[in-house]
Amino acid sequence: MGQIKVEKNVGGIEGLAVITPTVHGDNRGYFMETFNQRDMMDAGFSINFVQDNQSSSTKGVLRGLHFQKHYPQIKLVRAVRGSVFDVAVDLRTDSRTYGKWYGVELTEENKKQFLIPRGFAHGYLVLSDFAEFAYKVDDFWHPNDEGGLVWNDPEIGIEWPHLKGEYPGNGSAAGYELEDGTKLNMIDRDQEWKGIKDTFKF
Repeated sequence: MGQIKVEKNVGGIEGLAVITPTVHGDNRGYFMETFNQRDMMDAGFSINFVQDNQSSSTKGVLRGLHFQKHYPQIKLVRAVRGSVFDVAVDLRTDSRTYGKWYGVELTEENKKQFLIPRGFAHGYLVLSDFAEFAYKVDDFWHPNDEGGLVWNDPEIGIEWPHLKGEYPGNGSAAGYELEDGTKLNMIDRDQEWKGIKDTFKF
């Protein structure tokens, strides 16, 4: 019991939480519980996760900002290897923080997890040479239900760390790079999403 530390409503945004597990380490390595339903319920979260996902990416990859429109998911995300800057944007129209964002660096060293409720767009930027990213979701992926929000919408103003470039008026990654010269790497679809004014609202 009590194997997690929970910071709720991070960034002043209701529902977002950063969870830090207790790590038990010795000269052999470490052990930690990456998920414990009882501890989560004690912290006020009653979530039935149904699927675990994992991806790998190289430095400079930006994935997002994604959401499912009619079957929104709760996500619990973490970096298994490397370092990512993980971002959630509030798209809940009845929220006092609609359009606000919060970001947290998730690394294999800090072992933090980011809990993102339904009604948010989500994405991350890989800061290390290589990263493995894992996340739990409470609903299955539904084909043709995915939506997106452009990653560099000036109205939202996400401050992606270590990223340089000038806004070209759209979501193009061209001209953006990390401080060490690594080019921003995005699929075409993620560069074509629209800004928050023209994006699906929950």
